[in-house]
Amino acid sequence: MRAPVLALAMAMGVGPMLHAATFYLTVAGLGGTAEYEKDFTGWAQDIEKSLRKVDPSAHIATLYGPAANRAHVELTLNQIAREAKPDDRLAVFLIGHGSFDGEQYNMNVPGPDISAADLAQWLNRMPPRKQLVVVMTSASGAAAPALERADRVVMTATKSGNEKNLTVFARYWVDALRDESADTDKNQAISALEAFRYAERKTAAFYEAGKRLATEHPQVAGAEQGALLASQFPLVNLSTEGEKARLADPAKAKLLAHKQATEAKIDELKLKKASMAEDDYRKQLADLLLDLAQTQAELDR
Repeated sequence: MRAPVLALAMAMGVGPMLHAATFYLTVAGLGGTAEYEKDFTGWAQDIEKSLRKVDPSAHIATLYGPAANRAHVELTLNQIAREAKPDDRLAVFLIGHGSFDGEQYNMNVPGPDISAADLAQWLNRMPPRKQLVVVMTSASGAAAPALERADRVVMTATKSGNEKNLTVFARYWVDALRDESADTDKNQAISALEAFRYAERKTAAFYEAGKRLATEHPQVAGAEQGALLASQFPLVNLSTEGEKARLADPAKAKLLAHKQATEAKIDELKLKKASMAEDDYRKQLADLLLDLAQTQAELDR
């Protein structure tokens, strides 16, 4: 991304970084069912939409469906490597299902899976020194050891490979990139740490609201050092004129809050699917999806 993140740069005293670019790669893996496939693809597309809204010229690659295979992910990273420079930044977002066999983490994609070791090998040869990897899959905590590096921020939706249930962290990560309240220091930029804290809070609230034991505990690898690096990694610049106008509109803010509440209800319903009658589940899901579509249409006007 060549657009300046002015407020953050001034606050940190890093004026020269205004000329750095950020390269984004989002990968949505296999869903296993049509519902999850739609969710994963939709979240990946929403991330791209949020990033392009604040910077239409951003360097963004988004892979989903058959294109999100191991070979294509490696090819895309190789293409970024040819364009990126050492002073640029690289952000990789992984959405979907993951697995852990006690020794190795894998992200489920079409064809051969992508292991944490595969991803680490590809990223280690990338020119950008500043890197962010957000693994939002089940069992993602097991990916952290292979990915950790002194100058790389690694975030995972779970604290270990033993948290193997479907995660909701990705939904709230998407929301963090478009909700001004994620900008807790009010510097008109959402950092990786602010996005993480936002999604972490929303994830915890989701389980608390449903009065169920949380099956995912997001983490930033490297504790204090990881958090420090994450706070210095800008993701979204809120200071564009178009974004200011959107955030100043109370009606839009209300619609966004309703959209997020409806998405949470959809997640809650999917967790209850196994204990519900099929017809009842389908009716409730259809009603919620219709509500969501109508709300999104209003937001897009």
